[in-house]
Amino acid sequence: MKSSSQGLLTLWHGMDVSTTLRLLGMHPPTHISQITRLAMMGPTSVYNSAMGAIERLLYGRTIEETELELSPIFVIGHWRSGTTLLHNLITRDPQFTFPNLYQCLFPGHFLLTEKVVSRLTRSLVPTSRPMDNVKCAWDTPQEDEIALCVMSLISPYLMLAFQNDLDRCRPYFDLSGVSDEELAAWKQALTTLMQKVTVRDNRRLVMKSPSHTFRVPLLLEMFPKARFVYIYRNPLRVFLSGVHLRKTIFRENALARPPKEGYEEDVLDIYEACIETYERDKQLVPEGQLHEIRFEDLEADPLGELETTYDVLKLAGFDRVRRILEPEMDELRNYRKNRFAVDAEMAEDVYRRLRFAFDLYGYPSPIEDDQLQAA
Repeated sequence: MKSSSQGLLTLWHGMDVSTTLRLLGMHPPTHISQITRLAMMGPTSVYNSAMGAIERLLYGRTIEETELELSPIFVIGHWRSGTTLLHNLITRDPQFTFPNLYQCLFPGHFLLTEKVVSRLTRSLVPTSRPMDNVKCAWDTPQEDEIALCVMSLISPYLMLAFQNDLDRCRPYFDLSGVSDEELAAWKQALTTLMQKVTVRDNRRLVMKSPSHTFRVPLLLEMFPKARFVYIYRNPLRVFLSGVHLRKTIFRENALARPPKEGYEEDVLDIYEACIETYERDKQLVPEGQLHEIRFEDLEADPLGELETTYDVLKLAGFDRVRRILEPEMDELRNYRKNRFAVDAEMAEDVYRRLRFAFDLYGYPSPIEDDQLQAA
């Protein structure tokens, strides 16, 4: 089970002065043990504001006038269900572009700074993510929820600052309970991010965020012709990996001491809400704009599952993707997943709570099946 550091930079170091002051005005818990992170927020916010102001002077009108001519593709699914693998595979297609790690952490000024600063600071980025062995660099595909949190704080990732208070962040999953002003600000943040990535590279956007699994109706309202690829995975393995993810990310972005317990209940709670919300709302997606993938099938036959995805969503050019990906299949097969020990009592608890998802997606009971090996 891998657990390592993401380095000095946290989510909060991408914010400008205004957003930093708003966050501090919410009075998030803090602790002296996180003094380095807290102290860095001042200088980084000033830097981000200054660079953002210069970028707006140089690119402001261009950004505003940029049209998203090609409807985006959204990769969705609960955290640890395989969204990163799927996103990484699809974005190997040269007809697509995506927000990368630098752009998501510094959404306010990447048009101005990315080319130079990403080269100068590449050593600050770990070679793999802190929670697993997925390769990491400034230019690797990243989930846009990070940028949305940095830009607006209207994001469930606000829970990284309020780690014992899920209820405070609950409205930011599907956004159904936020104010009109907050909803408008969130829409503007997403649109601006997509416009800015398009200014840099005007190919079709492939966006990825597990949080968007809650927002299918809203995304359809904004992008009626958007395509969606939904991935699901064995609920027990999602749970085990999700608990590890939460512990790791909370530790790496904490402003106070991370909680010692409570992860399991929150992971189960969010999983239930995610699956129920998606299954209710997916009926709204027009035919030919949604494809569902089973993680285990994608893992066993990446090229075959991608080809089916292209066929269902009527995306051209799969032969070119096949030629690109075929030489990488051995490396993909050798990828080392985290392994987690789980006892029968825990498996029984998860199955009892999430039985609806086991049944819905056709996974056997972990009590009857030998699933207590890996996640």
